[in-house]
Amino acid sequence: MTKPLIAVVDDDAAQRHLLANALERAGYEVRLCPNGEEALTAAPECALMLLDVRMPGMSGLEVLGHVKRQLPALPVILLTAFIDVRDAVAAIKTGALDYLEKPVDLDELIAAVDDALGTSGRPVDSAAADLPGNVIAESPGMRAVFAQAARVAPSGATVLILGESGTGKQVVAEFIHARSPRAGMPLVNVNCAALPEHLVESELFGHEKGAFTGADTQRRGRFEEASGGTIFLDEIGELPLTLQPKLLHVLESGRFRRVGGSDELQVDVRVIAATNRNLEDDVRTGAFREDLYFRLNVFALMLPALRERRDDILPLAEVFLRERKKNLAPATERALMAYDWPGNVRELRNALERASLMAAGTLILPTDLPPQVQEAKLTEQPGRVLVGDMQEIQRRAILEALEKTGGNKTRAAVLLNISRRNLIYKLREYGL
Repeated sequence: MTKPLIAVVDDDAAQRHLLANALERAGYEVRLCPNGEEALTAAPECALMLLDVRMPGMSGLEVLGHVKRQLPALPVILLTAFIDVRDAVAAIKTGALDYLEKPVDLDELIAAVDDALGTSGRPVDSAAADLPGNVIAESPGMRAVFAQAARVAPSGATVLILGESGTGKQVVAEFIHARSPRAGMPLVNVNCAALPEHLVESELFGHEKGAFTGADTQRRGRFEEASGGTIFLDEIGELPLTLQPKLLHVLESGRFRRVGGSDELQVDVRVIAATNRNLEDDVRTGAFREDLYFRLNVFALMLPALRERRDDILPLAEVFLRERKKNLAPATERALMAYDWPGNVRELRNALERASLMAAGTLILPTDLPPQVQEAKLTEQPGRVLVGDMQEIQRRAILEALEKTGGNKTRAAVLLNISRRNLIYKLREYGL
């Protein structure tokens, strides 16, 4: 399939290449034009033109006039660092489709080009698509995590999942296992922090009868149970230092001995490890072996905290409440969005479980939430918007839309149900 060709017309070479790189990553062909004359030569071959307004020689508005007389159907998006109302009016009258303000928001640029060419339905990264029902990844950060997880899943490489407690590291491990060739084999979960130190070796590697007091029978360890499949070692940073050489040996050779055994056993196991600790700091202090760290850190995935992925808060809440047939009042949604969730997804789930029990009916009110979440909402009240203060209401709505979309004006305009140009006018009007 032929890629649409886009002319990037700008006298600034750095700006041309910046825009070209973004467009090429989005799947477009690009032709660079440093002046208006070259733009007119390129125009008949192009599907769209990005045109700087202020250029020496032939200005962008002059180029636009020539293009619209010769190729009236060619979409032209203007780029300018100096928004002038007269220029904008003249541009629209002449036939410009839209304009973007410099410095150009690259996400906004791609969205505008996609809209103009009807390619907004271009397939997204297929690695991040088709997520299972238990996975919520509305935020760009989590979609990136699952895109990487999907790419590493078929490889069999050891994966180290990093992130704060409660961010969903086990969900990512399960996703990798399910997407791997080992999906039909066992996934064995081990929480290293929950195992008594004197039993960790036996739990992981098993023991022979009589190996220690109470070992009345032979017992297989977790690595043997996971043979052919995957073992997920959660809280790997809590593994005793004395046992780390044995784990390193298994990772390197697939061989180990049961506690009290003399024969080496061979297993075929993929290892996924996770920790909320900074293992590099632990290596520096001697609490974690450097060679084991490097052997585990073949492919690292960093999970963002829930406060860094606020787009996921309400979709997660909806999933947690679905079975309970409960809904959130709008004020409750605002309270959830205002709180920083130091316990991450686990804390959110627990808070909603409590709120479900507290709620008198099917609607969960802010007063049903844990006190600390209610207080996060209350901190916003001194500056709350008064009914009738329409300008302030609009300003707050715009700020909220921009926060939800990471500053992307095109997507913010969609949320607000206004045109992007109208949003830009509003931003200037409110000094934003």
